[in-house]
Amino acid sequence: MAAALLQHALAAQPEPLRSLKTISAGVMARTGEPASENSVWALKKVGIDISYHCSQPLTQQLLDEAFVVLCMTESHLAMIQVQADPVPKHLFLFRQFIPGETNREIADPYGGPLQLYEAARDEMVESIPWLIDHLKTLVT
Repeated sequence: MAAALLQHALAAQPEPLRSLKTISAGVMARTGEPASENSVWALKKVGIDISYHCSQPLTQQLLDEAFVVLCMTESHLAMIQVQADPVPKHLFLFRQFIPGETNREIADPYGGPLQLYEAARDEMVESIPWLIDHLKTLVT
């Protein structure tokens, strides 16, 4: 969901942000799994189609090729910091740039009801303007 939402938001930005490509990969993902039905529905409600999505595990090659790596939780970020060699220069939490006191993690709704997926989607959407502002500082 995060990659699709961010890609959608980046499409409305000027270059070079518009040309950034988002890729979804999971620290515990298996290759080729379809997006969960609730992920598809949660994004369909905001006009984004991810019915074509297939999962892939996060690899060192993906990390090496990434401009920015975004994680949903502190534990995912910590796993990458421990396992990656080298650790990506731009490794952040998706919600890291929201100002003020707020929860920086987005709970994984996997296997939960649609409402959990919608809550995760809404947390991602709330984060995107702040994330894009930070990306602007990295590409200029």
